[in-house]
Amino acid sequence: MFNLGYMTRLTGLFAFALLLASCTQAPTESHLTGHTMGTTYNVKFVNAGDVDEQQLHNDIDAALIRVNALMSTYDPESELSRFNQWHSEEPFALSPETLKVMREAKRLGKLSDGVLDVTVGPLVNLWGFGPDAKPDKRPSEQTIADVKARTGLDKLTLLDESAKKSENDLYVDLSTIAKGYGVDVVADLLAAQGLHDYLVEVGGEMRVSGHKANGVQWRIAIEKPVSAERAVQEIISIGTNAIATSGDYRNYFEEDGVRYSHLIDPRTGAPITHNLVAVTVVHPSSMTADGLATALNVMGKDEALNLALHNDLAVLLITRENGEFKEYTTPKFEPFIDRQ
Repeated sequence: MFNLGYMTRLTGLFAFALLLASCTQAPTESHLTGHTMGTTYNVKFVNAGDVDEQQLHNDIDAALIRVNALMSTYDPESELSRFNQWHSEEPFALSPETLKVMREAKRLGKLSDGVLDVTVGPLVNLWGFGPDAKPDKRPSEQTIADVKARTGLDKLTLLDESAKKSENDLYVDLSTIAKGYGVDVVADLLAAQGLHDYLVEVGGEMRVSGHKANGVQWRIAIEKPVSAERAVQEIISIGTNAIATSGDYRNYFEEDGVRYSHLIDPRTGAPITHNLVAVTVVHPSSMTADGLATALNVMGKDEALNLALHNDLAVLLITRENGEFKEYTTPKFEPFIDRQ
């Protein structure tokens, strides 16, 4: 089993099968599944009969194994792990794929005024959401400040074929967007095979194109942000797009009546404390949707809504107010909601 990184989050998306009665034989809908990045993947596509499914399955596995070999933080031999072990300010040669994901991470970091920061791994670790054990007590402000001083996207410089650090101990964790990148890689692989009606899902991140075998659009269920059960909050049809959800309702701990989320605000070095519990983003790129969902969730409702509106993003925000869930949507998200 492959495990991409310790910031992997549980997301609230799953395919919603719409079954329609029909008197005619529907086209074949194939389903391939497997394990990757510490989770599972599912690929559904309409097969006209000329696709070698075993070869396609092998190609998907190989593509995802490569993403993991490049960007895993659990594999000490991955390209990203070797970069993190490079305690030097000299450039470190990187593959075009890793540089592509790093560039998008930097772009989204700038877009979000530093809220999406793929260098916050040491802070995540400090609060007990990484491979290290949960601390016995809340870290001191001085400890937080000391660890925070070793983070920051400004300490990561990207060159044409390499990257370099201005802080020797800088640690980059791409798991906030690399899982989405893996979805894009598989979707592009399908398109290259001439397949244009598909659903690709990796650990909850999803990208769809065209229609199901019965001719209707793919429909996606957004999960209600509760940990005790799996229930549907909304059902949407997103056309040919990707969708990602970020939430803090499953990965947290409580201590002395205080709830500590796994989502760390790089501006404070501490877990978020606001009432925004889940964010869903629809975007053509799964990698971009993945990163935006995390950034917006860290921001909180007002700041997230302002950024989404200013950048014309398709976003659904769910807050917990007075014990109830309340939805906020941008105009670009509204057409996706199934009002039937």
